Amino acid sequence: MTTDLGRPRNRKIDEAVLTATAELIGEVPYAELSVGAIARRAGTSKPAIYRRWPSKAHLVHEAVFPIGEATQISSTGSLAVDIREMVRRVADVLGAAPARAALPGLIGEMAADPTLHAALLERFGDIITRGLGDVLSDAVERGEVRPEVSADDVAEAVAGITLVSLLTRVPDDDWLDRAATLIMRGITT
Repeated sequence: MTTDLGRPRNRKIDEAVLTATAELIGEVPYAELSVGAIARRAGTSKPAIYRRWPSKAHLVHEAVFPIGEATQISSTGSLAVDIREMVRRVADVLGAAPARAALPGLIGEMAADPTLHAALLERFGDIITRGLGDVLSDAVERGEVRPEVSADDVAEAVAGITLVSLLTRVPDDDWLDRAATLIMRGITT
């Protein structure tokens, strides 16, 4: 028998803090964003935020890159269709105003702190390992993908090509098709 100590976490505070963070990152550069300002906007305290998130970077990452329906891996039975959909979804997320505002600061912090990078990637671990891993396993069984291609490889390829492309363009359908084709050519048998 286990006994929970203390009060249960108030989900309303979590939601208010995540909303305030996403709003503020669009108004203030990442470097100037403070946990105090987030707490004031959310109507809570800095200690309440730090009980939930170990750092500003963790909080911003969760606010800007929420895990939900948009992050689920689609499985249509056609790897080409699934890869194109992944590229589209990643472009939508990374191209959104809060992500564009947060990415330079988050990338800088992740480069300086490898443990932070690992912790942030862990948030998406199940999606990449289970969701994308299952899609790739099915594709290997159908003979579409080389067996040595990992879910991490594909996730990095999709995120990398999308992130770099967003620096120079607004993705359109032609770009989505080209990006998906490039990735498919790199992983197929």
